[in-house]
Amino acid sequence: MPKFIVEGGRPLNGTIRPAGNKNAALPMLAATLLTEEEVVIENVPAIKDVKTLLELLRMLGAEAEWTGENEVRVRARNVGGVDLDAAAAARIRASILLAGPMLARAGGMRLPPPGGDVIGRRRMDTHFLALQRLGADFEYDRDTFAITARPGGLQGADIFLDEPSVTATENTVMAASLAKGTTRLRNAASEPHVQDLCRMLVGMGCEIDGIGSNTLEIHGVERLRGGRFRVSADHIEVGSFIGLAAVTRGEITIQDAAPHFLDSTLLGFSRLGIQVEIRGEDAFIPGNQEMRIQMDLGGYTPKIDDGPWPAFPADLTSIALVTATQCKGTILIHEKMFESRMFFADRLVAMGAQLILCDPHRVVVIGPSQLRGGVVESPDIRAGMGLLIAALGAQGQSEIYNISQIERGYERIDERLRALGANIERSDSREDR
Repeated sequence: MPKFIVEGGRPLNGTIRPAGNKNAALPMLAATLLTEEEVVIENVPAIKDVKTLLELLRMLGAEAEWTGENEVRVRARNVGGVDLDAAAAARIRASILLAGPMLARAGGMRLPPPGGDVIGRRRMDTHFLALQRLGADFEYDRDTFAITARPGGLQGADIFLDEPSVTATENTVMAASLAKGTTRLRNAASEPHVQDLCRMLVGMGCEIDGIGSNTLEIHGVERLRGGRFRVSADHIEVGSFIGLAAVTRGEITIQDAAPHFLDSTLLGFSRLGIQVEIRGEDAFIPGNQEMRIQMDLGGYTPKIDDGPWPAFPADLTSIALVTATQCKGTILIHEKMFESRMFFADRLVAMGAQLILCDPHRVVVIGPSQLRGGVVESPDIRAGMGLLIAALGAQGQSEIYNISQIERGYERIDERLRALGANIERSDSREDR
């Protein structure tokens, strides 16, 4: 079983550049199904989730190939009429993103249940309730979702999402781009990756008003054109590297950090006493900061809690939890969105962290703690990166298993960390486990 072997306890220093946003690349690749023309997408992270989605696009009849280290070309001349391989669809959550474009372009599809991180129940109701409003019917059994457009095709509608789901917003926007008339989508998600998708669709010929807000107006068109588009920098990677610098007491410059997407991230880390300097498009984290948790007015214990954009990103709560173990004081980490994300806290306790897992959503962290190396297993992408950061800050050697989870979201992470001075090796040995 592949693993990372990490010798921790040394500051990491240097310059690193974030990869393209995984959560933008996936819906943008799905959106290539909306046109028969060629689409080229730049700054695509070469990670397992992307490779799996490209495999699914090919199953549907699209031509999809890498034309550069981080560039993908897709041409979907004729798509549809094929059932996806259930095992491939189950490898990623993003397989659900095929529903909207296939409904609009091919009149529907049969979709196996999607997979993804095991971080709690992740509803799909919002997707199908929204697509129903556009004129779709669906049937569900334990093995397959079947979704089809009603006679007359998709029609624009006024839709209020019952939760601001990112992927449901993306599915609805993609389907609405080829619907007749205007769709008004309220309580929509507005994360950076949703904005990337919307700007791509505008570049393909669809008019969308309200990008970056919670109300989108999508003016459907008869056909969309191809083009060349670029994935934005991954703000979650940026946040991960801020935590990495803090935990290892290093000095790191993050190039092209897209600082316009970092307000809530920087606010959260400032509560941990971690300062980040924005230098143009770069973010600089000074070394050897005091890292003292900032008490709320009146001396109350502060908290970092997540929420829909522009709140602190849910995907960074795992990183904030690990970082807090190295900060002076007490803080509550409250993960509101997924009820299983905080369960990796027991791995940190085994490594020497002082914390209390209050319930599936809340952890009280008392720091700083001297972390020690250990043998751990990555339960999901972000917890896995959190454990890797903990191992790099710990004294002694750590072994991290199930690293395929980390590699689903972080491109060549071991190579990139070695460039900062990390002592990390990837082993494919099947011994010991």
